[in-house]
Amino acid sequence: MTTTPDTPNRPRPAAEVNEEIRALWLRTGGYLRPEQHLEYEKLVAEWAEATSEAASHSSAV
Repeated sequence: MTTTPDTPNRPRPAAEVNEEIRALWLRTGGYLRPEQHLEYEKLVAEWAEATSEAASHSSAV
């Protein structure tokens, strides 16, 4: 997750993280080397957080 000094540190939307996951798989041809697998795991955790937060916001309404 990249932030700029004037951007608050908040989770990215799940759709944005999902696109990055898809791009990683396309870039690697479907095979992840160990360092790429670590990146994938971080992205999946970020995606899960984003979907969880989105679900909590929609159920609060």
